[in-house]
Amino acid sequence: MKPAQGVTRRRFLATSIAASAAVLLSGCGFRLRGTDSMPRLPALSLEGDDNSPLSQQLRTRLQQQGTEISRGAPWQVTLGTPLLRQRRIGSEGRASQDHELNLSTTLSVQQRETSAYALNNATVATNTRIRVSDDDLLNREALFQEAEETLARQLAQRIIERLANLEAMQ
Repeated sequence: MKPAQGVTRRRFLATSIAASAAVLLSGCGFRLRGTDSMPRLPALSLEGDDNSPLSQQLRTRLQQQGTEISRGAPWQVTLGTPLLRQRRIGSEGRASQDHELNLSTTLSVQQRETSAYALNNATVATNTRIRVSDDDLLNREALFQEAEETLARQLAQRIIERLANLEAMQ
């Protein structure tokens, strides 16, 4: 057997095995997690604090997964003003320090037709830890801003997960 044939044969076997595994997994209903795994949400109206980065992130994510957002929608989602809390962890030395950041908001979800609340002022939160140096002011601000953006994305995802329960209430 020539070396080129051995490489071709191995490549063919590897491709065949991968294709067979994909067919078997798709046949049993397996799907990778992602936006397709989230249930389709009913039309929503976003109210409350709609100028915050969290609100903008939530609107973008909802639209990306195909949720209709309109003023007179059957479900009214009211977001409270996001609150960012910061806490230093550890000693007060001049070296790098750990900081815990917590982003939270209140969330109310009301069905317009019946005025019933699915959620009434529920607190939704997420947190993270970062290590920053007090001596590097430029990098410090960039790290905090990046952490806040990440928290807004995570909190928007948690809100969408809470809204996924609306499907069962319809």
